[in-house]
Amino acid sequence: MFLRREGTRDGVSLSSRLILITGGARAGKSRFAQSLAEAGAYQRCLFLATAVACDAEMKSRIVRHRRERNGRWKTVEEPIRLPERIPPQFLKQGSLLLLDCLPTFVTNLLLAEGSEKQIEARVRRLLRAFRKPGVTTLMVSNEVGLGLVPENPLGRRFRDLLGTVNQQAARSADEVYLLVAGIPMRIK
Repeated sequence: MFLRREGTRDGVSLSSRLILITGGARAGKSRFAQSLAEAGAYQRCLFLATAVACDAEMKSRIVRHRRERNGRWKTVEEPIRLPERIPPQFLKQGSLLLLDCLPTFVTNLLLAEGSEKQIEARVRRLLRAFRKPGVTTLMVSNEVGLGLVPENPLGRRFRDLLGTVNQQAARSADEVYLLVAGIPMRIK
């Protein structure tokens, strides 16, 4: 479909692939990421869930998302301690990682009293961890630069920080997709 298969042996990529998928809220980013993942012939698929079930609605959302993934996926629910909690077998050739989502990860770090520099450093460590030979990583994020300016300082701090993190991820990425109304557009 969209993933390049250059440098393969027995259908498995020998180079790492890092793909950023961004767009507005409810643009179809997660569905697109999962369809890319499931179109590939990966030996291991790991879903890195960063959401915290903080209320009934969020709990319901998490249950729905779990049902939508088929039995091919292992899931690690980790709001803060990434990349440390990625099981080592998923950092080997033939693996696919799907991080959903980068904004929630940044929010969790920000609310845990992390400074911008600490959060950016953690994201750099995560991006380096994803760069293992033969590992494909899909990262889902929100494009925050097209919306309103938040009315409170924490909201503006989050928007600015996520904008910086998105730029960091896009620079590191081999491919970047922007989703608008469910339609993916490759921009890198």
